[in-house]
Amino acid sequence: MEALLVSYGIEWANLLVRWLHLITGIAWIGASFYFVWLDNSIRPPKPGSDLEKKGVSGELWAVHGGGFYNPQKYLVAPGELPEELHWFKWEAYATWITGIAMLFIVYYFNASAMMVDKSVANLSGLEAVGVGIGTLVVGWIVYDLLCKSPLGKKEGLLGLLMFVFIVAVAYMLTHLLSGRAAYIHVGAMIGTIMVGNVLMVIIPGQRKLVEAMKEGKSPDPIHGRRGKQRSVHNNYFTLPILFIMISNHYAMTYTHAYSWLVLAAIMAAGVLIRHFFNLRHKGKVSIGYPIAGVALLLAVAVAIAPRPVVPVAAAAAVPAADGSVAAAAAAPAAPDFAKIQAIITQRCASCHSDKPTQAGFATAPAGMMLQTPDLIHQHAAKVFQRAVQTKDMPLANMTQMTDEERSEIAAWFQAGAK
Repeated sequence: MEALLVSYGIEWANLLVRWLHLITGIAWIGASFYFVWLDNSIRPPKPGSDLEKKGVSGELWAVHGGGFYNPQKYLVAPGELPEELHWFKWEAYATWITGIAMLFIVYYFNASAMMVDKSVANLSGLEAVGVGIGTLVVGWIVYDLLCKSPLGKKEGLLGLLMFVFIVAVAYMLTHLLSGRAAYIHVGAMIGTIMVGNVLMVIIPGQRKLVEAMKEGKSPDPIHGRRGKQRSVHNNYFTLPILFIMISNHYAMTYTHAYSWLVLAAIMAAGVLIRHFFNLRHKGKVSIGYPIAGVALLLAVAVAIAPRPVVPVAAAAAVPAADGSVAAAAAAPAAPDFAKIQAIITQRCASCHSDKPTQAGFATAPAGMMLQTPDLIHQHAAKVFQRAVQTKDMPLANMTQMTDEERSEIAAWFQAGAK
């Protein structure tokens, strides 16, 4: 009973932290999208106007929610520091903190099930956690050093190198961790880079601007330029990280033999589509970018489409035209349902039941229960997809479902799941 209450408590923690992570993430990414749009949409004031004399580099008029708004951007800083100044930072910090909390609740507290895949690498749960945390630390260090190097002044080359680095990390992780854990840690690394930009570069630079004004000094524009660079980087990271946040629901991506390449292509599509919108905010419509992004997504969908599963068949002797006898595969008979039910009860129902017996689960994952014949028939297509096509279930194959048993399920499903 105590273990059940602990599992139930963890599920509630999962729910509440995930909800908060979603809320803060919307606030952070929404603010990021808005300010990139604003920065690309403002127009310079008329030469000789009062705005230009005040140091305003651009302004914009907008209408929203029944009111008119007139945001203005100063080239470096206003002549006089306002009494109230809003800092956009807690959206980023709260998103990262809740994201790390999610990593611990979902992955690190149950690493042997959620992170370890013995068919990929023979790691312990603790070693898998070490790989995950190390990825976050190394990712930020490499990115920050690249930005501070001479390459930081060459945005195109810097972007290409960062993409190659992220893909290399994805390749490494998919050869060390389970597919889900590999994907989520690529996302966590990108998220750490994004919050690192806010914490280590953008906010400190803004503080130096404010401090200079308080001391009556002229602010150094280098801080604004560095902050702008990191803010733009964060903008391009958003669509890839949003995909990774939802990727755990789509096993056909992270269970593919080349899952790292699948992730690379989807991330590239996100960057292309985001670039289209960034250009559009500046008044440039380059339709080729979203077309290329959508084409890339379609190519991935076709490339990873499930192939027909051929159940193991017995060989039958077939006379050839020359009188010799050749062996041909005979269509196997569909297994008796009682056999299928026994497999699912032994391998799946310890998690997928109204009262899970597997440690760490208080309720059936995704609400899918398989403890009765009716429920098994109801979820037959999902069982076939996850146990046979993607083979990501049972989770980490904790219950040791065999290839023969997967073949039995395939034969049963393809015969009509009767």
